[in-house]
Amino acid sequence: MEVYLDNSATTMVFPEVAELMKKIMCEDYGNPSSLHTKGVQAEQYLRYARETLARILKVQEKELYFTSGGTEADNMALLGAALANGRRGRRLITTQIEHPAVLQSMRYLESQGFQVTYLPVDGCGQIRLEDLRRALTPDTILVSVMHTNNEIGSLQPVAEAGALIRRENPSALFHVDAVQGFGKERIYPKRMNIDLLSASGHKIHGPKGVGFLYAGERVKLQPILYGGGQQQNLRSGTENVPGIAGMAKAAELLYDHLEDDHERLRRLKRFFIEGVERLEDVKVNGLLPGEPYGEGTASHVVSVSFGGVRSEVLLHALEEQGIYVSAGSACSARKPQPSATLKAIGVDKNLLGSTIRFSFSVFTTQKEIDYTLQVLYDKLPVLRKYTRR
Repeated sequence: MEVYLDNSATTMVFPEVAELMKKIMCEDYGNPSSLHTKGVQAEQYLRYARETLARILKVQEKELYFTSGGTEADNMALLGAALANGRRGRRLITTQIEHPAVLQSMRYLESQGFQVTYLPVDGCGQIRLEDLRRALTPDTILVSVMHTNNEIGSLQPVAEAGALIRRENPSALFHVDAVQGFGKERIYPKRMNIDLLSASGHKIHGPKGVGFLYAGERVKLQPILYGGGQQQNLRSGTENVPGIAGMAKAAELLYDHLEDDHERLRRLKRFFIEGVERLEDVKVNGLLPGEPYGEGTASHVVSVSFGGVRSEVLLHALEEQGIYVSAGSACSARKPQPSATLKAIGVDKNLLGSTIRFSFSVFTTQKEIDYTLQVLYDKLPVLRKYTRR
């Protein structure tokens, strides 16, 4: 039996998405900048994508820019906003548990003379709004807070943070990395005072190599790519029409059934947590006080620390049984360094190298969860016995 539980790393493409992309690549393959019929056909797919995503987010079509993925969208938002608004102030704010696409962008901006405050998080992986309020100053020009943490599934108080920023420093821009949240939650940037929002196609059953950035009308950005002046001169380069249309189709399919899928994933998560906690020396990370089964966190992510066994050993033992999981963020899993997120929430140092991330999708079934739990019950005691020798 094959069980794929690494959906925070990437997801299987919806069959309808693959069919649409094949049609575009093999039949409607024109360049959207061309003036002939093939170009007009390609442009119509871009229009479909803008209309679809704008409807889902309740924003204007002209506020959407297509990118090569979440990383570029994050870079475009942070570097573009900081460089365009640097004369007004040099202070930036983010959190200690952001994705490397945000953290490394901030490190670069520090090298360019900007000052960055990295907000701590509590044991559940959430920022404290009071910390954010204290960090805001008149010369703060940009705040970046992720929507959903990719390792432990913590949800940040994005709407509350947006309201706080708008009240305390109305001119500061608010960026949200929603790569793990888009397609799983209803996100309305204008209602939540979000100025910039990043998303990625391959996290929502769309293709790899495509994403988008929402940038509200009041946002001033400096381009980080120069060329033919596509996308209102902000993101040059021939648009990836098959990828963009495929991403929009995937989003459309997800949001048509979002509440039902969310509730089903919530039930699977609760069942999995109940099952895994029957094992000895196990800790589920990022749970909120009084919510032992993951309510108030992302419905698709469970981070579990297994005492007495290295994560790589358990990962490969599960793989031998056809179960695919992650030892952390796929973007940094090959780097032998402890997870910054797990350290930030205070996970015991002895468990930092013993943590597995299980992440579900709309394709995950109860049968797959049952099988995974049974394999854990069978294999974990043996692995621990072997490790202790």
